[in-house]
Amino acid sequence: MLSFDPRRQPSAPGVYLMKDAAGTVLYVGKAKDLRKRLRSYLKAGRNGRAQIRFLLERAAHVETIVTDTEKEALLLENTLIKEHRPRYNIELRDDKTFISLRLDRREEFPAFEIVRRVRADGARYFGPFTSASAVRDTLKEIHRVFPLRRYPMARCRRRSRPCLFHQVGQCSAPCHGQISRDDYLRLVEGAIALLEGREAEVVDLLRLRMTEEAAAFHYEAAARLRDQVRAIEQTVERQKAVRYGAADQDVIGLHRAGGEVEIAVLFIRQGRLAGRRSYNLDWLIEEERLLEEFLLRYYGRDVPIPDEVLLPLPIEGEAALADWLSERRGRRVRLQVPRRGERVKLLTLAARNAEEAWRERGSRREAREELLEELRRRLHLSRLPQRMECFDISTLQGKSTVGSMAVIVNGESVPAEFRHFRLQTITGTDDYAALREVLGRRLKRGLAEQALPDFILIDGGRGQLGVVGVLLEEMGLAQAIDVAGIAKSRVKANVRGKVVERSEERLFLPGRSNPVTLPHGSPALFLLERLRDEAHRFAVTYHRKLRGRDQVASALNAIPGIGPQRRKTLLRHFGSVGRLRTASLDELRAVPGLPEAIARFLHAHFHPSGEAVS
Repeated sequence: MLSFDPRRQPSAPGVYLMKDAAGTVLYVGKAKDLRKRLRSYLKAGRNGRAQIRFLLERAAHVETIVTDTEKEALLLENTLIKEHRPRYNIELRDDKTFISLRLDRREEFPAFEIVRRVRADGARYFGPFTSASAVRDTLKEIHRVFPLRRYPMARCRRRSRPCLFHQVGQCSAPCHGQISRDDYLRLVEGAIALLEGREAEVVDLLRLRMTEEAAAFHYEAAARLRDQVRAIEQTVERQKAVRYGAADQDVIGLHRAGGEVEIAVLFIRQGRLAGRRSYNLDWLIEEERLLEEFLLRYYGRDVPIPDEVLLPLPIEGEAALADWLSERRGRRVRLQVPRRGERVKLLTLAARNAEEAWRERGSRREAREELLEELRRRLHLSRLPQRMECFDISTLQGKSTVGSMAVIVNGESVPAEFRHFRLQTITGTDDYAALREVLGRRLKRGLAEQALPDFILIDGGRGQLGVVGVLLEEMGLAQAIDVAGIAKSRVKANVRGKVVERSEERLFLPGRSNPVTLPHGSPALFLLERLRDEAHRFAVTYHRKLRGRDQVASALNAIPGIGPQRRKTLLRHFGSVGRLRTASLDELRAVPGLPEAIARFLHAHFHPSGEAVS
């Protein structure tokens, strides 16, 4: 139990680190007044507040770091949390990234691109969007009304004529001079206004231009403008929604249940509800501190930062957090705890969304637990397979052999835990030896970090299963880890090659001569197949990447006088060796920093027949 004299602590802003007897950091916190904050922990421990008592029972001593300001303490806390990843600080278990639209108006002919990171690079960002399909739908509507370019200018200019989108009226083809820059920028301004929710302004502008074109007897241009107006009106009619004001807002909803807290973030963009994201956290610290730490971790990532953040309760470091957010955004950001009006209704809506997200998560959790119990029973496992790992080997004639590991935790795929393995001791084609090396390296690391799987699935039959069994016996893990092999279903065909029968997937278990089959279409079988397919996909993707890299390197290494830096420059400019091979002399001359002599040498190397050049 943590015990200390708070009178010896500094009465100043700073950061405190709670550590166990071994010196491991359990929790990192910040305070405007370190002495008052640490004294509050002693009161919480005596009052028996469960979420604090868990931490205090394991903490042995506390270390403090004094800073000049509360804002410096905020930044230092964020750095130390990322460095130590303490057990009792919150971790946002969310493998999804935000999707936004990026537009750089400094380009000659700006165009939208889909990005997953919001950077302070001077470009305009629109979003976040709830899914990639939502972004595509939005872009589809924009291009119907404002035919901006779809592809990079360099790529389009290499074509002999405009793309198909230009022919159907959804691209203005600036790459081939079909539109002036001024006219194109007017399209860009209209698209921005449409994304910002200023539909009425866009419609009025288009109608004015339509009248001008008709008065000048430019009937085709007037007809195109008329179609744009109709498309906007149809889009607005389909997308009617309640408006909540003009400012971009993130609304934070909070729901407590047992030892968990569900936080929902509603995205209000241009007065419309644009989407929602929810997070499930362990309730280990005070609500105010948990909310403050959530905001720090959430906005510490590359996410869009709005004009306002509406909070369900006040937090201690509100002013410092607002200054930090304003610096990250480049404009003022307000943190508010509203008491009345429309903003309170928004908070109520966010709280309802948090409660609903927690209820949905609970239903999914119960279903996953039932699924894992079914797997344990059907495969005769010694424990519930909470952490399952699958290993696969990918090679082509013994070259660029790689291994992969896919992971499912509590029935959910965890891509952040996936791993690649480049073989270090195996040459040639030997799947058994490759599997032994990959699995041996994984288990040695797991023993060192005390992080082993409950269940290992091998993509293979009895042979692969035997290799794994021997390795587990040698490492003394045969009783600690369950294992099974999954073999692909067999297909019987007639003399014409048509499938007449497909067998069930077979699962091989240690000590059993006959394989186990699960009912076709059962959730348990689907989970194992998904794990196997993820491992296979991960291995094949990495193998193709290495093989392609080796082929590119070998193709350019054969050219004398072309060093590593110049190879990198050429590949970055042309994108592939194939495009470099077909490049004309003028295109080679256009490579930044490439001397005239080298351009001629490369052209002669790839065109030894002496064909004509431009």
